[in-house]
Amino acid sequence: MSNSKHTRWHSLPIDNVLTELNADAELGISEPEAQSRLTHFGPNLLTPRRGKGPFKLFLSQLHQPLVYILLLSGATTALLQEWVDSSVIFGVVLVNAAIGFIQEANALRAIDALSRVLSINSTVIRAGQKRSLSAVDLVPGDLVVLQPGDKIPADLRLLQCRELQIDESALTGESVPVGKLPADLEESTVLADRHNMAYSSTLVTLGNGLGLVVETGDRTEIGLINSMIASATDLDTPLTRKMSQFSHFLLWLIVDFAVLTFAVGVWRGESMLNMFMASVALAVGAIPEGLPAAITITLAIGVSRMAKRNAIIRKLPAVETLGGTTVICSDKTGTLTQNQMTVQAIYTGGEYFTVSGGGYVPKGDFHLNGTPIQADKHPALLETLKAGLLCNDARLIRETEQWRIEGDPTEAALLVAARKAGLHHDSVCDDHPRLDAIPFESQHQFMATLHHNIVQDQRHIYLKGSLESILARCEHAFDSQMNLIPLNADVLHEQLQTMAEQGMRVLAFARCDHCDNEVQHEEVLSGLTFLGLQAMIDPPRPEAAASIAACYSAGIQVKMITGDHPVTARAIARQLGMKDADQIISGAELQEMETNWHAQAANDCSIFARITPAQKLLLVKTLQASGHVVAMTGDGVNDAPALRQADIGVAMGLGGTEVAKEAAAMVLTDDQFASIEAAVEEGRGVFDNLVKFIAWTLPTNLGEGLLIMAAVFADVALPITPVQILWINMTTAVLLGLMLAFEPKEPGLMKRTPRNPEQPILTRHLAFRVVLVGLLLLTAAFGLFQWELSQGESLAKARTVAVNVFVCCELFYLFNCRSLSHSMFKVGLFSNLWVIFGVFSMILLQALFTYSAPMQTLFGSEAIGLDEWQLILAAGMIVYCTIGCEKWLLRRIR
Repeated sequence: MSNSKHTRWHSLPIDNVLTELNADAELGISEPEAQSRLTHFGPNLLTPRRGKGPFKLFLSQLHQPLVYILLLSGATTALLQEWVDSSVIFGVVLVNAAIGFIQEANALRAIDALSRVLSINSTVIRAGQKRSLSAVDLVPGDLVVLQPGDKIPADLRLLQCRELQIDESALTGESVPVGKLPADLEESTVLADRHNMAYSSTLVTLGNGLGLVVETGDRTEIGLINSMIASATDLDTPLTRKMSQFSHFLLWLIVDFAVLTFAVGVWRGESMLNMFMASVALAVGAIPEGLPAAITITLAIGVSRMAKRNAIIRKLPAVETLGGTTVICSDKTGTLTQNQMTVQAIYTGGEYFTVSGGGYVPKGDFHLNGTPIQADKHPALLETLKAGLLCNDARLIRETEQWRIEGDPTEAALLVAARKAGLHHDSVCDDHPRLDAIPFESQHQFMATLHHNIVQDQRHIYLKGSLESILARCEHAFDSQMNLIPLNADVLHEQLQTMAEQGMRVLAFARCDHCDNEVQHEEVLSGLTFLGLQAMIDPPRPEAAASIAACYSAGIQVKMITGDHPVTARAIARQLGMKDADQIISGAELQEMETNWHAQAANDCSIFARITPAQKLLLVKTLQASGHVVAMTGDGVNDAPALRQADIGVAMGLGGTEVAKEAAAMVLTDDQFASIEAAVEEGRGVFDNLVKFIAWTLPTNLGEGLLIMAAVFADVALPITPVQILWINMTTAVLLGLMLAFEPKEPGLMKRTPRNPEQPILTRHLAFRVVLVGLLLLTAAFGLFQWELSQGESLAKARTVAVNVFVCCELFYLFNCRSLSHSMFKVGLFSNLWVIFGVFSMILLQALFTYSAPMQTLFGSEAIGLDEWQLILAAGMIVYCTIGCEKWLLRRIR
């Protein structure tokens, strides 16, 4: 037997497949041969991804420039024997590392979820004997017997099929079960159209079959998905990339300033020890110790807000990533649609009815020419619905507030439509007991059931199937009042075409009134009366169209990437109001494209149909290479690689597979596309608040650094000491800056265009503001420090004034930062009560710093009088008014 891997088993003739695998189509393989192959190929399991060990995984969280700054800050404060401050800083480092460790460990569970998919038993023929065998022990060449409800244990080439239908939605995105036939196919046939294959992890919904195992474990299609998940790049989020760049810049800027300060002081004749302490003070002042904690807390608040809007965040940085999303790539089945077939149109008695409602919940109305009607007033409509209910093997079951089905989704849709008209399954079946049936067979394309109408003491045969099959058996039709009329086949074909163009699956129904105690094929060959057509589709989610429109308004592109048919994809895209809904690229077309055309196709087209999991991954990578921040939504195994690769993967919590959930960064608890739009809005709000904090905290660090440099260059005593700098930075960051994390979202947030992914956190305008406020702080603190000394006050008192200048100016500037473009009155003075709480807490703490004896001993402070407070408050007001005027001028310019 050849051990080469075939990826085109579907195109080989059956005899060639059997020869290649050295197997027998009736006997299978012998037990010794099976054991030999199990040793050669290994168990039918997916190889788990080898990741970093726990210790390395934890240490990798410390390998970040911002963490280096924090470690330097902690080491510096430890050298100064400020153990409390040092402990706080190191505590922040450990908390951030722990969060990152948990995030990455969770992300690697996708492979384990895939492995659990294969934990099943199968009926196998070995040496001519049937036996139940664990899927783990299957090998190429085994014969697997397929029955309804079986999960396919490996990739199979089908040898026999009897009305075999398989639900492949989790693997391909196909919205309805796929009929299977053993006939050979062209080599170019895409995955979703390979009707002679059955793939691992899919589910048999109808019929029976016999399949030959051709691939197991990592060589199956789901194994390929496993390897794609393992190889998918865990990209940094836009926030982490920007923070990394910002941290590198800040790190070198601090080092340069510290070295310059040290060199200038030594050149001026100062002792190296004094200059070292001055450089340490500058570094401590310039390091934004509270920034990592602020980022973590702001993101955590975003997580809480998103959870209230049905979006559960599994990876903390994903909160902000959503706010920067430029493209949402969405699966169709189960994401944009309900993954529940629904009858939407009925043609009967020469009348065209539409049916409202979606999914398996039997609530909806019937409309004729746009006008609501009562179904029981239209005999032909009622009879067509009854035919769909009786000629049916599915069941509709209510469990508490949920409805579920047993059987084929298409048949379930017929039950739901009938129930909307008041036809309940049990009562109708009690009045029309089934006497006999002809099950659906692909060669005949119909199903027939014989019923006894107890009320009228009549017998009827009801048929359902393809229009061609049913028409061939009909001689007459019913009009709207159930009177016999001539059959007009042309009109019916026109109606079929209209329904099919809308992406709907159409079933035809007929009735035979001449029957005996059983139903045979001969009895339904001719002489039937045509009843009508029922057309169904997996409908869009009710909220999806409005959410897509909101995304367009926010400048976000929405792309549908589905494994379903192009016609169905086009119909759903039109109903959702998607742009360029008629321009569709199929998987086959994408496969034939040259590589350099992929970027243009990914950017220009919005609808991709018959797409394989590998192509989904390719499209996400291509969009990312074009500079987009990509959100990918999905619910199936086939979506998992793209979910993992995307900047943020979004899985469906109710209908999604465990594999999809584990691969995603966010899970929607209600499976509604609208929750994605809501999460994007929350993400934008989170980023706004992060930028507000950064714009608030950096002027303090800049002002402190400049203040130390000014003192060294002017050859005067340091206006603030390192321990006083730490006091300012840590207390204000917690009691003032962190309050910005609770800021409510500003109006018009979703009308903005997405941020440019290449745009730095600090734009030129914000950088100017940071410098402006930093210079104001330098001027106020250094000026009042020198003023106090010139008035004969002590160094401790002058330093206390300088410290209070920084705190007071930060407090006033905090109100400027509640909105980066409007005044605090625009956003509402009391819309964020946490700011008010933080301000009063900071005032109390600063009073203790200034007047409490223990604090004076600890921080070298001294009591100050009313005159000093008036000057300090004046400095704060100057900062507030200056930035208020700057924002007013900026609005006028724009």
